[in-house]
Amino acid sequence: MGMRVGTGLDAHRFGGARALMLGTVEVPHPEGLVGHSDGDVVAHAVCDALLAAAGLADIGHHFPPGDARWEGVTGATMLGIVTGLLRDEGMRVVNAHAVVVCERPRIGPHREAMQTALSAVVGAPVSVHATTTDQMGFTGRGEGIFCQATALVDDGGQPDGR
Repeated sequence: MGMRVGTGLDAHRFGGARALMLGTVEVPHPEGLVGHSDGDVVAHAVCDALLAAAGLADIGHHFPPGDARWEGVTGATMLGIVTGLLRDEGMRVVNAHAVVVCERPRIGPHREAMQTALSAVVGAPVSVHATTTDQMGFTGRGEGIFCQATALVDDGGQPDGR
């Protein structure tokens, strides 16, 4: 059994009257995140971490931002597609972890729901942590949210290293 690790990052700014989606869960907040899709930085970072671990092209390759097919697509849909791509390559997700960086909204009250929802889509444990930047930078000024994720994938012992 070969194990592979990948890292994914995503950031979106606040804006507009759309729902704030984080970790595939709607989080009460006056503004959503701007993006071609639903702007779910947590789901997007986990997608990129999974793709990186599998040695596949990044999220922008699979879901190009200018492509009308992906306009408004949910993070849950994207994660389902990415998980399917890994499965097609003979790989399975072992686990993933995401760290959400923002001053607001508070992530703690929504953490369990995010973990449950993400884990259900991915088919493996996904944990979520949160931190602030002590009011430094764009997240500290409340302009947006950043997320970093790491994923562990079992490549099924594939001899080609992929």
